[in-house]
Amino acid sequence: MINFQYSRANDVADAVRQIGADPAAKFIAGGTNLLDLMKEDVERPTRLIDISRLPLKTVEQTADGGLRIGALVPNSDLAYHPLIEQRYPVLSSAILAGASAQLRNMASTGGNLLQRTRCAYFYDTVTPCNKREPGSGCSAIHGINRGHAILGTSEACIATHPSDMCVALAALDATVHVAGPAGERAIAIADFHRLPGDTPQRDTDLGRDEIITAIELPAQGFTRNYTYLKIRDRLSYAFALVSVAVGLEMDGRTIRQARLALGGVAHRPWRDTAAEAVLNGQAASPETFRRAADLLLRDAKGFAYNTFKIELARRATVRALTQAANGTPQSQSNKRIV
Repeated sequence: MINFQYSRANDVADAVRQIGADPAAKFIAGGTNLLDLMKEDVERPTRLIDISRLPLKTVEQTADGGLRIGALVPNSDLAYHPLIEQRYPVLSSAILAGASAQLRNMASTGGNLLQRTRCAYFYDTVTPCNKREPGSGCSAIHGINRGHAILGTSEACIATHPSDMCVALAALDATVHVAGPAGERAIAIADFHRLPGDTPQRDTDLGRDEIITAIELPAQGFTRNYTYLKIRDRLSYAFALVSVAVGLEMDGRTIRQARLALGGVAHRPWRDTAAEAVLNGQAASPETFRRAADLLLRDAKGFAYNTFKIELARRATVRALTQAANGTPQSQSNKRIV
C-alpha cells in the first residue's frame, strides 16, 4: 500500500474544491473497489478525500413520480428499500445478484457506477494494459480472455464493465446527477459509461473534478413483468459471464413496451433500442424473443476463449424475456434458473 494523505469533505462544494485542487486525489466512500486497486498498485492516489459523511443517503420521490437515490445510499439499503422493491424490483434483484452481503453493506450507489474492470491483466501491473498505461497494449486480446467482451470492443481493450446494478439502471433508463466546478448536470445512463475505442483508460464521461450526487429513476419501473438473470461460474460471489435485465409492459400476451440490457459482454452495460423495437407490439413467443436476441448480438465478436459467450448471451436473452413475459422473475435467494 502506498503512502497518501487523507482529508474529509464537509459538503459537495467542498468535495469538488478538494478534488479540483489535487489532480492525483481520489474520492473514497465504501472503498470496496478503490482499496483493492491501491493494494495491487494499480491506483496510486496522493490523497483520499472521504465523502462518506456527505448528506447523499436518502431515497426520495420526485415530482414526476420517479425516485431520486442519493449517491451514498449503501447497496444493501437500496436493494431492500420498500420503494425500490415495490416499484423497481429489477434493480433490487440486480443488486442482490452482485457481490456478497458484506460488500453490499459497504458499497455505495455512486461507487457502483464507477467500478473499474476486473480484467486480470488490468490488475497485474507487470503485464501491458492500455487501461493502466495507454499505448502499452492489451494483453487480453491474445491472452486468457474467457470473461472478456464480445460487443463494442476495440483493438485497444476488450475488458467488461463488472456491475450488476448498472445493467438494471440501463434497462430502467436512469439518469446520473453530478456536480462539478461548473455546477450541476445530468447524464443519461446510456451516455455515462464509455466504450473503449482508443481511450480505454476512460471508463465514464464523469469529469475528473466532478462528483456523483444522485441517480434518478423515471416513473416507469416494470413492477410485474421483469427479471434479472445472471449466468456465472459459481452461484455465490462471482462476476457475470452474461447477465440480462428485462422490463416489459404487457397487454395480455402482447408486448407493449420492452427494455433490455446485457451485462458481462461489453465495456459498458449493453442496450440496443433496435432490439427492443422488434419486441414492441409483438406476441410474447420464443420466435419473437429469438429475433430480438439475434438483433441484439448481430455485431458480437468472440476471441480465443470467449466465443461461447455469444451463444450463451443469445440463450440467456431468450430465457430472460421468457421469465419476464411469464411474470416469473429470477430468484436471487435460491438462484435456480426457472
